[in-house]
Amino acid sequence: MNTVIVFVVGSTIQTLATPAMSRAIALTQLSPSELSLAPIRADSLILLAAQSVILHLEFQTQPDPDIPFRMADYRLRVFRRYPQVHMRQVVIYLKPTRSELAQQTTFTISGLRHKFEVIRLWEVPVTQLQTAPGLLPLSILGQTEDKPKTLQEVADQIEQLPDRTERNNVAATTFILAGLVLEKAVIQQILREDIVKESVTYQDILQQGLQQGLQQGLQREADLIIRQLQRRFGSLNPETEAQVRSLSIDQLETLGVALLDFTQVIDVENWLDQNP
Repeated sequence: MNTVIVFVVGSTIQTLATPAMSRAIALTQLSPSELSLAPIRADSLILLAAQSVILHLEFQTQPDPDIPFRMADYRLRVFRRYPQVHMRQVVIYLKPTRSELAQQTTFTISGLRHKFEVIRLWEVPVTQLQTAPGLLPLSILGQTEDKPKTLQEVADQIEQLPDRTERNNVAATTFILAGLVLEKAVIQQILREDIVKESVTYQDILQQGLQQGLQQGLQREADLIIRQLQRRFGSLNPETEAQVRSLSIDQLETLGVALLDFTQVIDVENWLDQNP
């Protein structure tokens, strides 16, 4: 079986086999929740249903001794749910390592031996990673002695992509992966920042950052209100504290002003009842 590198771009996956061969395959997303049992945490787990094959991809930045078991466990979960479907499992290591864990391709216990594929990107020739748009972001992690030069080559190819959306998304993914091996200043000198910022990848990361910041701000505001109430009235019962933490940022600000007039803890409870 040929080694396959798979990378997700929009609604297709790009595959690269050895000897060199690339093609795009239509895919559907298969949620790990469909496989029952408790979820398994991974650096990056992607389950894709393409034609009659399920591709299980694990992107790892660092070796993990649990990887062999994880691959065997997911294979059995998929078999339970889709017993007639072929499954291909690939662990893709992104950063160079001398750990023997990155060489391991089997999980073995008494009476069971499971095999999976492993790709160490730093061993893959860059030329094989520049045969399809979806593989371009991986080039900077491939076998190259001059990473800035490789990034420039990738940037030049990105500029030539005819579809603007694809161009932006590939640029943003390249920007992110390049950060594993190059300084930010070097990357910014080579990749056009305006293209990166237009991508859905960048916008998604930005949105996630904003949401995380808002959530952290909300939590800090709730902590402050609760400390003020505890200083005035002593410990709050768990239900009251939970009600305070469920308030919106506007409600917390309003409560912060209102509590200045409270004289007893019942005032807090009455306010919460009136401001659900």
